[in-house]
Amino acid sequence: MWAFGFPLVSGLETQRIWGFCAGTGYLCAAVAAFLPPRAPAGSPAGVRAGARAGIRAGARAGAWAGIRAGVGCALAGAVVLPLLYCVLSGRAQSEVGVIERSGQLLLHGHSPYVAHPRTVLDYDPYLPGMAAFGLPRALFGDGGPLLRLLGDARVWCALVLLGCLGQGRRILRTPAAGETAPVEDRLGYGTALAALVASPVVALPLCVSGVDLPLTGLLCLALALAARGRSTAAGLAVAAACALKWTAWPALAVAASLLAHTAGRRAALRFAGVSVAGTLALVLPGVLCSPGAVAEQVVAFPTGRGRLATPARSLLPGRLLAESGPAGWYAAVALLSAGALAVGASLVVRPPSDAVAAADRLALGLCAGFLLAPAGRFGYLALPVTLAVWTRLAGTGSRAGRAAERRAPERGAGREAECRSGREAEDPDTAVRPGREVAVGPGREVRARRAVGGQRAVGGHRAVGSPAGRSASRWPRR
Repeated sequence: MWAFGFPLVSGLETQRIWGFCAGTGYLCAAVAAFLPPRAPAGSPAGVRAGARAGIRAGARAGAWAGIRAGVGCALAGAVVLPLLYCVLSGRAQSEVGVIERSGQLLLHGHSPYVAHPRTVLDYDPYLPGMAAFGLPRALFGDGGPLLRLLGDARVWCALVLLGCLGQGRRILRTPAAGETAPVEDRLGYGTALAALVASPVVALPLCVSGVDLPLTGLLCLALALAARGRSTAAGLAVAAACALKWTAWPALAVAASLLAHTAGRRAALRFAGVSVAGTLALVLPGVLCSPGAVAEQVVAFPTGRGRLATPARSLLPGRLLAESGPAGWYAAVALLSAGALAVGASLVVRPPSDAVAAADRLALGLCAGFLLAPAGRFGYLALPVTLAVWTRLAGTGSRAGRAAERRAPERGAGREAECRSGREAEDPDTAVRPGREVAVGPGREVRARRAVGGQRAVGGHRAVGSPAGRSASRWPRR
């Protein structure tokens, strides 16, 4: 029902379109998920209709089928249909036009920033790396439906997000030295990832703007690489993210703390050097081409100190403080700095030990920054939410996958016991089950450690002292 509110209250056409499509998809998903579970007619559960185990298996299969059908409906309604409609009809929020204009300027050898901006649409609040997502529009143009789809910046932002999440999942599920390979549950993870993409946290920005999606994907990939001790690759991923938006810069401290705790100080220093050098190499040329425009559009404008007011004016604590006057603006900046120092101190006192802990720490810092910044939007909070949710999905898998991992050692122990029992059955004269003194074979006695009293010895002989065979050792020898 929340999605249906967009057509009623939003002043942006793209959000109204998304709200109608997503609300319909979510409604169909709810109906599909809550339908009574029913096993297919030709399934083993249907054949064993009279057996209790078959009924339970059929119910579970039907429930999972309903969940997957619901996720499919949500994905179609919240992502596929509104994205295709907005792209093919040329509807997008202003961020998409800003990125595509920057790509056009970059392709022709100019600075991605307009020298003398007159309106808010002339401002480019992103770092120079974001202009790369506008290059497809500059290359493919705005011709037929296919070229329009290939040139849209939202499509490439979504592809970078999905590619980074897929690679990060593979890295986190690859066992390190001395670890056992986790049980793969691609079906459960795929369903969970599709549900995350279909949720408003990802689906809404994907369809209407998409500017935060590549940043989110690169940060997830960087944390996965850092958790596995791959400092150089993690530094490159962080550098690519830091070249898009300055909101990625806190990830440098979090990933360095994670590497220092898990891989050592040398790995952390290597990561810091690669990430800083890579960021400077990607950002510095654009800054040197037009330093004044960068200072006005990238620094002053997003913080509410530019010549024109920023449209990021959600009712957040920092923005309310900043609008109370100059003293309120400085108070918001002071609170923002205090939050950053607190998170930084926590990285030193209690560094994160894995990708989930690092994502939680980064999400905490980003939430504090977005809430206390002098200007911001509620949509910015989608980044920390996605970080916290995805690392849990990718690192531990779904519930079915975790249950399979817990059952794996038990199955291994069971197979070992079966093999041991088979060896004992093949050699009954020398094999002994836990018990007391037993007589085994002609003229021989074997003493075993007492574990369970009264158990039968292998080979048809009974343990000494057991209720059923107290005189086992006094049997006549043949």
